Amino acid sequence: MKKSLLALAALTAFAGVASAQSSVTLFGVVDLAATYVDGVTKKYLLATDGNASSRLGFRGVEDLGGGLRAGFWIEGALSPDDGNAAGQTWQRRSTVSLISSMGEVRLGRDYTPVFWNWTTFDPFGTNGLGAATNLGLEVSTFNGGSYGTLVRANNTIGYFLPAMGGLYGQAMVAAGESTPGNKIWSGRLGYAAGPFNVAAAYGVTEFSFKEDLTNWNIAGSFNAGFATFSAFYGSLEVDNNLFVQDNWYVGASMPFGAFTFKASYGSVDRDPTPLLGATGAKVASGDADQIAIGFTYDMSKRTALYGTYSTISNNGTAFRVFGGTNAPASTANVDSSGYQFGVRHSF
Repeated sequence: MKKSLLALAALTAFAGVASAQSSVTLFGVVDLAATYVDGVTKKYLLATDGNASSRLGFRGVEDLGGGLRAGFWIEGALSPDDGNAAGQTWQRRSTVSLISSMGEVRLGRDYTPVFWNWTTFDPFGTNGLGAATNLGLEVSTFNGGSYGTLVRANNTIGYFLPAMGGLYGQAMVAAGESTPGNKIWSGRLGYAAGPFNVAAAYGVTEFSFKEDLTNWNIAGSFNAGFATFSAFYGSLEVDNNLFVQDNWYVGASMPFGAFTFKASYGSVDRDPTPLLGATGAKVASGDADQIAIGFTYDMSKRTALYGTYSTISNNGTAFRVFGGTNAPASTANVDSSGYQFGVRHSF
């Protein structure tokens, strides 16, 4: 009996050591908002992702000893408005990593370096009606092909710098694997210290039988105590001047007790180009402006209420505030606006 108790105690102690060396976390976000959008038509919606992207994921880390760790991260989108598992192909992120004091090597599907500045310095985090990307990333499917690396890329190998006194950065390459528009090389370098944070990113998406896409941007923020101010400038260009688009935005985020008030103003300019869209029609040229204001009220560390109003003025272009997949389509020279009130819970 005593031997059995000793064996059980030993096994229990061993299990405790093993569990201390590795961990797996279930996490996610559920975000829904009552939304009204006015564009070509008017529509009321219960939209997702007004404040944060709804998702379900698993992540884990194992201590391999000697300062080396292994990690994984799989994450897919949710569609809580209708209960569908919209992204449980794990298309948001699917990576495995080796991490040490020398940095992190990460393999799989992940954000591209050039996208990070879009979302990091946007007061709305590129979510909901106020997202800066409402004026941004339409160049995904043009000229009979798809530039599929503007937000994420498949089949990537990435390297992230370790903590270096405020300096941070990453590099990424992706194998095309016979998929035109997926082969990318890209990098990002930034510095964050005290109230300042600034970063620049550059990337080229190679297209085996079409023109390559060059994508670069620079952005920064300053925390003045009573508010954080941010700015962004970026450019997208397809070889041989087939497509040229410049974007910029400025933003501010002001905490006040449990409230955070947010605002941004952004603009996009497209030069006249012969680039053809997926339907064979010429891509709309011109310019557009977006104004967005909003607030977040933190009810707890995990739950928040929020509201956003945004409006886009089109001059030749056909951008729209994005209220979800069922929102009204856009048409050239038709302005777009909307507001939403929602709740976001993370777990």
